[in-house]
Amino acid sequence: MRLPVAVDGMGGDRAPSEIVAGARNALEVGHEVLLVGDPARMGDTGPLEILAASEVVEMHEDPARAVRTKKDSSLVRAAEAVRDMKASSMVSAGNTGAAMAAALFRFGRIKGVARPAIATVIPVPGAVPTVLVDSGANADCSPAWLVQFAQMGAVFSRVRLGVARPRVGLLSIGEEPGKGNSLTKETFSLLDSGAAGADVEFIGNVEGRDVMSDAADVVVTDGFTGNVVLKTLEGSMKFAMNLVLGALAASGVDKSASDALIGSLLPLAAELDPETYGGAVLLGVDGVCVISHGSSSAKAIANAIGVADRAVADRLVEQLAAAVSPAG
Repeated sequence: MRLPVAVDGMGGDRAPSEIVAGARNALEVGHEVLLVGDPARMGDTGPLEILAASEVVEMHEDPARAVRTKKDSSLVRAAEAVRDMKASSMVSAGNTGAAMAAALFRFGRIKGVARPAIATVIPVPGAVPTVLVDSGANADCSPAWLVQFAQMGAVFSRVRLGVARPRVGLLSIGEEPGKGNSLTKETFSLLDSGAAGADVEFIGNVEGRDVMSDAADVVVTDGFTGNVVLKTLEGSMKFAMNLVLGALAASGVDKSASDALIGSLLPLAAELDPETYGGAVLLGVDGVCVISHGSSSAKAIANAIGVADRAVADRLVEQLAAAVSPAG
């Protein structure tokens, strides 16, 4: 019997309505879903199976404190459902730090993993997406942790995106080996000497402009830098799309020509839309945890549930455990 994906029904800026709608959409296309939250507040949940939880971890709360004190929160109960084998995996669009803490405290870490990291799929028009890791879990990192991020990112790229031998690049301020701060220089030395193992094809330094290109399949960095890159890309893509649409609306071009141009842009817009990819995956914990954007819509939640289901089916955690060597 296939276990359901536990979905935090109360987490996120648009919860619970969009979360419930996304869960119902996922159920309709064949995913098993366990919706976790307050039944009195979630509205019409239809045929969804419900796991009641009376508390909510708010977006502004301190993550570790909230997970410790709000033991009947939807987020904590979702993580416990995975731990207790009532669910195969979990999805949350709520407080990112709390989602990480709940997964870490309830699942535990994969043996040998120093720190879990968030892997985010970055769209690359016309090519296989790039995996950015870490995109926000660890603001301060050691070189040994980044080596593990390279190992885990390579596994994730292979399992999630089908890249047979992912090329791993280290994010820096220049392509030359000597560029960067002490963290990147020391990490470069380790990766270049083969510290990540034979399965990691290290291609050297890459720059910020390379993240949305086919220069590398995996881009490794610390969580502080990675999160800044991620938010900058999100803002830039939104700005560019709004600029194009605004220019079309103000240009006074023939409506048929405008419609034709917009029609050709829509597939690109869908490819660049973060909601297409559902959410980021927390690598290194002993279970599958998908962290969706706080503003996730029903579409994003449904896609995140699909990501979680596929990660379980593809035995992502087991493959990570086989690939990761102990960090120093």
